[in-house]
Amino acid sequence: MRDLGVGFGYLVKGQRWVGAHGRWFGFGLLPGLVTLVLYAAALIGLSYGADDLISWATPFADDWSSPWQGLFRGFLTALFFALVLFVAVIAFTAVTLLVGQPFYESLSEAVDRSEGGDVPESGLPLLRELWISARDSLRILGRVVLYGVLLFALGFIPVVGQTVVPVLGFCVSGFFLTEELTAVALQRRGIELAQRLPLLRRRRLLTLGFGVPLTLAFLVPFVAVFLMPGAVAGATLMARDLTGAGAGAGAGTGSGDAEPGSGPAGRTVPAPGGSAPAGDVPRDW
Repeated sequence: MRDLGVGFGYLVKGQRWVGAHGRWFGFGLLPGLVTLVLYAAALIGLSYGADDLISWATPFADDWSSPWQGLFRGFLTALFFALVLFVAVIAFTAVTLLVGQPFYESLSEAVDRSEGGDVPESGLPLLRELWISARDSLRILGRVVLYGVLLFALGFIPVVGQTVVPVLGFCVSGFFLTEELTAVALQRRGIELAQRLPLLRRRRLLTLGFGVPLTLAFLVPFVAVFLMPGAVAGATLMARDLTGAGAGAGAGTGSGDAEPGSGPAGRTVPAPGGSAPAGDVPRDW
């Protein structure tokens, strides 16, 4: 159980890190703001069409008397929005990281420099990084959708569907949210998707301690944008723990407050993209 507190501690430390390095905080807000605008438009459109979608999917209830038809379709609409939010939390992170990968990769490198030790680089061409990052994100989102559909179906079970299933939903979201965030640092260390998931499963409580509180916070409008820079910083600190890179590392002599827009040794940040060496996806989270 100690790992739950340690995982939450990394989330807090990440927010403190960007708070102490204000230029990186402002630098990391830009991708989240772009993604937020896109998401707001999509969710507004969905809210207008949800009732019609549920009515189309349940023609057998057209002749039901009041209030049963309204209660039934209202319940399905609520479950539908719960499923959308379940997927949206992970999708928001995946899209934001993809749009702002050069920003967050540089932020992650700055955290590594401030903690001391090596600052790994992927060494891959930009287009290759874009392709691998997008492919890995789609694989993760595919798994999230499968779990979401399963949990949506389990939501019809009396009592269990209203108690155990939401808790499981937050745990699944928290696990995959942590995977997306730690991928920024782990990809630079050459750790592929097929290796990242078992690595996180071995420290499942640590992973949930980081990801579940962040998932709950991301449900509050606009909060995700402001927490993303610190979440990436905290995930980098957590990745150092998972790989043993933080063991014995000193405070570091490298400047963790390097000017945004430059990577290690003054490397210029490329156009937005992503990086993630990919591998086969393990069977369970």
